[in-house]
Amino acid sequence: MVTIDLKLIYGETAKLDLLPEYVAKAKELAGQGQDVVLTGPGPVWLYLAVAHALHGVAKSLSYDSPVTGRVVIFDHNPH
Repeated sequence: MVTIDLKLIYGETAKLDLLPEYVAKAKELAGQGQDVVLTGPGPVWLYLAVAHALHGVAKSLSYDSPVTGRVVIFDHNPH
């Protein structure tokens, strides 16, 4: 399982014009065919863009926060 803290990708302030760089870094960290968990503070637009980019790359994607706990976004693991 790979955990990606989005705050570590964008630093102090997320900037929309750097979105392609953030997405590329998230894809690099996620690898291919892994179970991925996104966490950390970040703007909704960044979470949505990264989630969209990881579909077809990650085997499963979840969001985890102290408020919600883990929430499955998609899961392509055979059951």
